Amino acid sequence: MIPTAALALVAIVSAQTPDVANLPEARVTVDAKAGEIIIDVPAIPLPAHTGHHGAAGGGFPPVVKAVMPVGASLYGFRVEVLDEQGNALPSSLIHHFNLIDPSNRELFLPISRRIMAVGQETGSQKLPKFFFGVPLAEGDVVVASAMLHNPTAVDYPMVTTRLILEYVPEGKFWPFWDGFPFQLDVAFPVGDKSFPLPPGESSFSYEARPGIAGKIVAIGGHLHDYGTRIELTEVETGRVIWSTEPTLDKDGKVVGVPIGKLYGLFSIGAAISPENTYRVTAYYNNPTGQTLSEGGMGVVGGLFVPAKGVSWPTAIVTDTLYISDAAHYLRLEKTKAPADASGEMESPSHVHPPLNDGS
Repeated sequence: MIPTAALALVAIVSAQTPDVANLPEARVTVDAKAGEIIIDVPAIPLPAHTGHHGAAGGGFPPVVKAVMPVGASLYGFRVEVLDEQGNALPSSLIHHFNLIDPSNRELFLPISRRIMAVGQETGSQKLPKFFFGVPLAEGDVVVASAMLHNPTAVDYPMVTTRLILEYVPEGKFWPFWDGFPFQLDVAFPVGDKSFPLPPGESSFSYEARPGIAGKIVAIGGHLHDYGTRIELTEVETGRVIWSTEPTLDKDGKVVGVPIGKLYGLFSIGAAISPENTYRVTAYYNNPTGQTLSEGGMGVVGGLFVPAKGVSWPTAIVTDTLYISDAAHYLRLEKTKAPADASGEMESPSHVHPPLNDGS
């Protein structure tokens, strides 16, 4: 039985946005010659000194839907910000961009699947298009959600956020494997994924089991400044699936997280199983002596290839986590996973089952 609170949230979601069909629609174009699908999120003003949560009154382009104009296998992406004349603006204005599939669930949680997530340090990414691709059918509806920030002293009257997806047309005999993006965040399950960063050394983690078996073939991550390491491990065996330190600039600011390619000529990825538990951990060392509000984030994400004969699980829209997550990314409510002074996220070891039927 769905709890009363969840039913109330269903009512809120139903009253304001029964489904993504009611969202404003992004402008979607296709450059078939270049093999690109372009999604433009409506422009917003971006004043000087706008924080990544809109501290100066900006930062949030509207959440929009995008209808896929062609059947495609996606293998690359990049995000751009443009001024009113279509000129490129500094990529540092991008805090993050999410493309969300509301019809299918995430690998590690029964929430909407994130097709791609771009942070400032992510940059453009490409898979080897003959080997891996993310399948989307013509007519599929996805949700685009962006956050911008402007740490400079320059006012930008209107800024358009653009996502460019590189694709192989449906019907080709490649890529050889369908791949599906996944995320695992230290601030799961739902809500705002940034958290207060205490002074000194701290670590934040979250554990979950995957919904299906398969292999992780590529993985990356997102950390804020003062992040020192991020890793994914298998809890029962202690196996380190991936671990890396962020790339820093000359001032010690985080400017990138190296991408782990877990495939080669004779191996295709790191196997994971619904029988095992997986932990993402983000490590920080904050030298300021102060707790930094919204100072921390820690997420891994990458590409997952299901085991042979295994289909990707569809979303169960009555699941309470699905409902809460949808309310968050549609910006109908603001939820947050709290952290205590020690730096451990509340309920850091809560394990969700492989599949949740919403009962």
